Amino acid sequence: MDDENQIHVPQSFLALYSDAQQRLRAPADAVRARYELCEDLAGHLVERAQTLHQVQAPCEEDILRRMHAGLSSAESGVSLPEAVWIVTRLAELLAWPCPAFTAPR
Repeated sequence: MDDENQIHVPQSFLALYSDAQQRLRAPADAVRARYELCEDLAGHLVERAQTLHQVQAPCEEDILRRMHAGLSSAESGVSLPEAVWIVTRLAELLAWPCPAFTAPR
């Protein structure tokens, strides 16, 4: 994704759209747009997760699992790999341990 666009898409996100040879399976502009959406969503969820942690006081992993469950629904507008990436990024932003997510059967 080396063009004149200033947005750096991290390798962890590029991997969602790359084949075994690390070639993008989608146009670079489309991948960049999805990254921006997912990064923004992770950023917006920070405050919600902090509020849930303070008000309901469940463990951090439970909050992240709930967020993942919501993002994994068909209505969320993100793919399952994107949902995992968003919650992993959210955990990173919050400096919380991130639970492992398994692929649905």
